[in-house]
Amino acid sequence: MERLTLDPVGIIHSEHHEPKRTPIQPVCAQGSPGRVEVFPQYAEALDDVEGFSHLYLIYWLHRAADLAGSVAGPSPLKVVPFLDDVPRGVFATRAPVRPNPLGLSVVRLVERRGDELLVEDLDVLDGTPLLDIKPYVDGFDVRLGTRGGWTEQVSRETFLHRGERRPGAR
Repeated sequence: MERLTLDPVGIIHSEHHEPKRTPIQPVCAQGSPGRVEVFPQYAEALDDVEGFSHLYLIYWLHRAADLAGSVAGPSPLKVVPFLDDVPRGVFATRAPVRPNPLGLSVVRLVERRGDELLVEDLDVLDGTPLLDIKPYVDGFDVRLGTRGGWTEQVSRETFLHRGERRPGAR
């Protein structure tokens, strides 16, 4: 298979500067503000985004190696997720250390200011390369009757307590 090349379309700016202190998921970052800077050559691609309340941010987890404790070598295929003490297949987790360190977050769009988006519920490190933005659409994205696999064994309280990881969190 041919090698893939991705070029960032922008940079994500947030109040999160340390990987181990960054909330785990957007639901654990409620109210956490941020700014999505879209590079000028892509600004026109933001037209009509204001009509959406939420957006998917797809980004490169550029500091995932910081969490792994190394900067070289293949990523593990099994990891111990933050909610568990049992090694799980990396594709059954949202761990940042993975074969292709891609991140996905659903954030609330507060306002568009030219080539910038002000967002909330941001669980992303400051300076993270943005690869793409897609609108969240209930009619496309909501699925009823889903299963949560091993995560269903974890209470919501435990999830929120472990996942917030920021000063002043509940």
